[in-house]
Amino acid sequence: MFKASIMLLCLIVFAAHAHHAKRSTSNNNTSSLWKTLTGDAPLAIARGGFSGIFPDSSIDAYEFALLTGLPNIILWCDVQLTSDGAGICFPELTLDNGSDISSLFDRRKKSYLVNGATRTGWFSVDFTLDDLTNISLTQGIYSRTNMFDQNFFQVVTVEDVARQLKRPGLWLSIQHDAFFSQHNLSMKSFVISASRSGIVNYISSPEVNFLRSIVTQFKESPTKLIFHFLGQNDIEPTTNQTYNSLLINLTYIKTFASGILVPKTYIWPLDRDLYLRPHTSVVLDAHSKGLEVFASDFSNDVPFAYDYNYDPVAECLNFIDNGNFSVDGMLSDFPITPSEAIDCYSHMDNNLSRAAIPLVIAHEGSSGVFPGCTDLAYKQAISDGADVLDCPVQMTKDGTPFCLGSINLIHGTTAAQNFSNLIMNIPELDGNGIFSFSLDWSDIQRLQPMISNPHQGASLYRNPRNKNAGNFVTLSDFLALANNADSVLGVLIHIENASYLAEKEGLSVTDAVVDALSKAGYNNQTRKKVMIQSSSSAVLVKLKEEKNNYEFVYEIEEDIRDTLNSTILDIKKFANSLVINKNSVYTQNLKFLTGATGVVSKLQAFNLSVYVELFQNEFLSQAWDCFSDASVELNLFIVGSGVDGVITDFPGTANRYRRNRCLNLGKKTPRYMMPVAVGPGDLLSVSETQPPAEAPNPVLTVSDVTEAPLPAIVAKPHTDSGTRSEATAPLPKQPSGQVKVGSGCFMLNLVVLLITLILF
Repeated sequence: MFKASIMLLCLIVFAAHAHHAKRSTSNNNTSSLWKTLTGDAPLAIARGGFSGIFPDSSIDAYEFALLTGLPNIILWCDVQLTSDGAGICFPELTLDNGSDISSLFDRRKKSYLVNGATRTGWFSVDFTLDDLTNISLTQGIYSRTNMFDQNFFQVVTVEDVARQLKRPGLWLSIQHDAFFSQHNLSMKSFVISASRSGIVNYISSPEVNFLRSIVTQFKESPTKLIFHFLGQNDIEPTTNQTYNSLLINLTYIKTFASGILVPKTYIWPLDRDLYLRPHTSVVLDAHSKGLEVFASDFSNDVPFAYDYNYDPVAECLNFIDNGNFSVDGMLSDFPITPSEAIDCYSHMDNNLSRAAIPLVIAHEGSSGVFPGCTDLAYKQAISDGADVLDCPVQMTKDGTPFCLGSINLIHGTTAAQNFSNLIMNIPELDGNGIFSFSLDWSDIQRLQPMISNPHQGASLYRNPRNKNAGNFVTLSDFLALANNADSVLGVLIHIENASYLAEKEGLSVTDAVVDALSKAGYNNQTRKKVMIQSSSSAVLVKLKEEKNNYEFVYEIEEDIRDTLNSTILDIKKFANSLVINKNSVYTQNLKFLTGATGVVSKLQAFNLSVYVELFQNEFLSQAWDCFSDASVELNLFIVGSGVDGVITDFPGTANRYRRNRCLNLGKKTPRYMMPVAVGPGDLLSVSETQPPAEAPNPVLTVSDVTEAPLPAIVAKPHTDSGTRSEATAPLPKQPSGQVKVGSGCFMLNLVVLLITLILF
C-alpha cells in the first residue's frame, strides 16, 4: 500500500541538496533579456500543486511543487465554499471528480443551475467542512497514475495552505462567485478575510462583477487582481459578452485588474490539424496597457501542438523566450517544467560549444520529426545538433546497402501497399513480412517512407504533415551526407541479420559496409568517428579483423540487472562500448522506478563506454518519476547514472539539455535539475492488493554473448522482383491450395495495417 508521502521520501536527499539553490532567477538572467511587463523572470504557477502526479489540491501535491519548483513558485488554489463558509482548495465546483465523495454520500447528489446551465454532482455548498473530513482526494484525470489515491489525502482548506506550508506565494482562483452568492455564501467576505490572515499574492476570477466588488479593498494591497479569460466564445455572466469581445477592451479590464490570465491558445492559436498559427498580439497589447499576462493550460501529459514534438520545455520556451514577448507566468500541472524552462533553458547562448558528454546519437536521424532513415530525418538531426548519425543497414536483392530501421519493409515504408505479393513467413526474421532482400534498390526508391508512431495506440502521432516526407538513402549517400556536415562527429553503422543474409540470401552485409566506408574515405582517418554496432558478437569479431580505427559497439537487446566480470572481459575482446536499454539502468514496476542496477558504472569500470536507448519525447515512454518531461528523464540518466551517450529519436531535445546552464553547478544545482532519487521502497510499496513485482531481469553471462563465426556466403540464383526467392522455403498450403501466410490472424492484421495506412 502506498505510504502517505512515498514520492516525497525519494526527494529527502534531493531537498537536502536543493536548499542551497534558493536563489532568485533574476541573478542568472540579465533582467533586460526578459520581455515581461516588469522585466523580471516569469513565474511558475503550480495548479493545485503538482497535480500532474498527486491528486489535485492535496497537501502532498503542494509540498511536492515546493520541492521541485522555482524558489518563488506560486501555489494555485481553486477556492470552493462549504455550507458553513469554509474555503477549501478543490479544482471543480462539484466534488465527485477528484474525490471519493460519491461512495460516502451516495444519496446527496444534487442538480443546480450554474451560469444558466444545469450541473449535477456533489456540490461543496451541500456539505459542512466537518462532513468532508472523511473523504479522500483522488486523481481526477484517469490517464494519470491512481497509485496515490490510496493515501487518503484529506481535503485541505485555504488556511491549511497559507499556514502549514512555507510557500513563497499563493494564488486564489475564484471561479463561481455568482453561484455561491445564490446559496447565501459570500466569496468576497472570504477572500478579504483570507488576505488579512495570510499573504495572498493573486486573486483571479472570470467574473467581472466579483473583481469589481473587491477592487477598492485591494487598491493599496500587494495582492494583485487578475481577470481570468475562459473560452473565447464563452459568455461572461456580468457583461453578457463573450470573453473574446472583452479581449479587445483591455482598457476596461485595467479598471479592476492588474493582469489577465488566458488559455495558452489565446497567444499561440492552433489550426485544425494541431499545428501552431502565428502568435497573436495579446501579450504585447496587454503589456502596452500595463497588464501582466499569465498563460494557463500547460500540461505535459496531453497532446499539444505538433510543432513542439512532444517536448513540454520547448512549449514553455515558446511563451517566454521567442524574441518578441514573454508571458509573466505559466500555470502548469507539472510546475517542474516551467521552472527548468525559466531558469535553465531560456536565453541560452547558441554560440557556446556543446558538451562532449553525453554523446547524442540520432536514432535513424531525427526520426521523431521525419520518417526515419530518410534524407530529411538526417538533415534535421544535423540541424538539431546530433553528434552521431545512425544508419541501420539493410540489403536489397541487387546487393545495394541502404539505411532503414528494419529488414521488414512493412515497418517504415508503404511496401504493404505496393508489394503485397512478396509477403513471406521467415521465422528467423520474426515471421511475416516483406523483406528488403526481395526488392532491388530501384523498387525501394518507389516506396514512400512512413514516420514511426510507437504510441499510436494512445492516439499520439508524430508530425502528421511529414508522415511520408523524404527519400531513402543508400549507405554511400548517408556517408557522404555525414562527411559533408562539419558539426557531425561521426557515424554509427548498425548491422543485424548478417548470418541469415549470408547463408540464405547470398548477401554479405559486412563486406558491403566495409566497402562503402572505404570508398567514402572513412578508413584510417580521424576526422569522423566510425562506430559499428551489432547485437551479434560474430559480426563485431569479423569486422575487428579489418584492423580499422573503428569503435565496435555491442548491443545488449535484453533487459539485464547485472553482468558477470567474466562476461565483460569476453565482450572487451570484440567491443569498445555497449548499448543497453533504459530498463537495464533503472528497474521499474507499474511505471515507477524501483532501483538502479549499477550496470553502467560496472561496465565503465572496465573502460567500456555505455550508450543507452531509446529516448523518446512522448510522455508514455517515460516512468512516472520523470513527470512526463523528456528533459527530466535525460537528466536522470545523464547526471544520475553518468551514461556516456544517449540514443534518441529527438536529438534536438538531448542537445538542448546538455547545453542548459544548470549543469555542473555542484551544490548550487537547483532542485528542478537534481535527478530524482531512486531506490528500493523509495517510490513504490507493493501490497497484496496490487500486482506483484515483475521477475528480476537476468544476469548477462558469457554464454549470452558467445556466437559461432559468421557463415560463408552461399551464392543464390538471381530472380526478378515480384517472385519469392527460391532459397526461401515455400509457404505451407491449405487443402484448398491457397498459400497460408503465418498465423491465422496475420491477414486480419495486414488488412488493419492497410486501412491505417490509407486513412492516416
